[in-house]
Parts: sequence; structure tokens; C-alpha cells
Amino acid sequence: MKLSRRVARFNKLINNRVQGIYAWILPPWAVILHRGRRSGRPYRTPLLAFRRDRTLIIALLYGEESDWLRNLRAGGGRVVRAGRTYELSAPRVVDTSAAAAELSQLSAPARAYCRLADRQVMVEIGERLPGFGRGKP
Repeated sequence: MKLSRRVARFNKLINNRVQGIYAWILPPWAVILHRGRRSGRPYRTPLLAFRRDRTLIIALLYGEESDWLRNLRAGGGRVVRAGRTYELSAPRVVDTSAAAAELSQLSAPARAYCRLADRQVMVEIGERLPGFGRGKP
């Protein structure tokens, strides 16, 4: 299932601002720090990211057209989760059926959420960066 771009725009304008207040300290929420592909402007996108060892699994509810994913592919980024900042590797997008092994290791609610999407983003977490919290992208 893929949600409409209208829902994505609403979330970007309204929900992301509210979720950004707590997402960086409350797992499974996380904040992706990325730079605009054209503008170079820093962005913070809160989303649900389930951690399995050194991998974050993110359900692509809005499809591969999501700005945060396009920006990560173009220039990399960081993630702030549980108040800690980490460098991210290049994301890879996989079909949900192909990610069955990784999804089976998640909790039942996390698996149910991820199965709402046709595709998942798998991104490797690098070393923890110095400092605390939101940091600069």
C-alpha cells in the first residue's frame, strides 16, 4: 500500500513539526538529518525506524519519491535515535517480501507496521558521532 502524496504533504507541513519535538529521543521514532539535493538546505524528517543490530528498517509508506530518501541517496545523511547521532550508509530499497528475514526479527507490532508498505529502506548505521541530540546535518 502506498499513501497519497497529499497525505505526505500534510504530514510534512503539520505532523513532522509536532513529531520532531519528541522523535529524536523516543524509539522507534528517529529523525533523519539530510541536505536538499538542489538547495543544500538542511532538513530533519521524523519517521519510524526499527533497529536490528546495525541496520535501520524504514517502511516506505509514501514510495521512493520521498524527499528524505532522494536526499539520502544523493548526499548521505545522519540519524538521531534515542538521543544519539549516527552516520548513515547509502540506503537500499527492497521489496517487503524480500526483507522477510530482517522483518521476522522485529517485534510483532513493528512487523505489522512494516508490512503496510510494499517496499522497505534498509540503511546501515555507522559509528556514533560525538555530541548529543539533534546536531547539524
